[in-house]
Amino acid sequence: MAVPIAVFTSAELDMHSAPAGHPECPARLDAALAGISEAGLIDAVEFRVPRLATAAEIGAAHTVEHVALIKGIAERGGGMIDGDTYMAPGSWTTASRAVGAVLDGVDALRAGECDVAFAASRPPGHHAVADQAMGFCLFNNVAVAAALLAQRGERVAIVDWDVHHGNGTQDIFYDDPRVLYVSTHESPLYPGTGRADETGGPNAPMSNLNLPFPSGTRGDVFRRAVDEVIAPVVARFAPDWLFISAGFDGHRADPLAGLELTSADFADLAVRLQSLVPAGRTLVALEGGYDLEALAYSTGATLSALIGETYRPELASAGEIGVPTIIAAKQRWNL
Repeated sequence: MAVPIAVFTSAELDMHSAPAGHPECPARLDAALAGISEAGLIDAVEFRVPRLATAAEIGAAHTVEHVALIKGIAERGGGMIDGDTYMAPGSWTTASRAVGAVLDGVDALRAGECDVAFAASRPPGHHAVADQAMGFCLFNNVAVAAALLAQRGERVAIVDWDVHHGNGTQDIFYDDPRVLYVSTHESPLYPGTGRADETGGPNAPMSNLNLPFPSGTRGDVFRRAVDEVIAPVVARFAPDWLFISAGFDGHRADPLAGLELTSADFADLAVRLQSLVPAGRTLVALEGGYDLEALAYSTGATLSALIGETYRPELASAGEIGVPTIIAAKQRWNL
């Protein structure tokens, strides 16, 4: 019998230790898991320790050289890859397990063992391109799973609501017609990609939808974006799977950005997106989110909504900032 939510996580095995003061730290995972308890979802959840993805599996979205480089840096004791992105001796196994969490989630959904899968792991992944780690990300966890599904002839829609544009996911699938990538993000903001006119490569036109919103955008505009732009684009693509790259750093309390969303807004977005694919084909993967209370609230509200529960620790937000982004997208996408 299927459980409502299978959570693939292993906080006790997290060896991706952070430099002092770094926002991408192990406490983030603790906060996300605390949100499940706070939402009263313990009886609806089965926790599973994810496996380690193999180098061959990771290679579905990354070059052989990149995989070897990440393993080698870990074996040499870690270090800074760039000004934001670090590695510790245990980062190889932790990052491999983060990929494994998404792969195991797909397997559980396919087997009918759960209604929704949540890959609660770190480091996040959506900035990692095929041959480079960046933006706190070592491997692109969601992209690996999507690439493997695409190899089997299945169609995947990735909706990324992290406040930062997922340049890595976009780059990996930009010319791949089997994967639809949708990103709502704040602009201008790191990493500086995600323009509205980036709509796919020559072999995959109109397979890449970016909605760059200005600082201060609130939930009403995001709900309208889903209803008027994202939903028809996803319906046109007709995916077999939905992956939500769930960064919760668009929350109004997050220290790294300026959107004004609340945990209730994320819950609303999740329910709308879930309706776009067949039942039992929605996977949520943790990306960013750096205010710990907001991360807990948002995780709990999102998962609660996906199984029809009503945990709402905050009210939804409303405002008109960002509406021109929707209008422009409807024109560009002929909606």
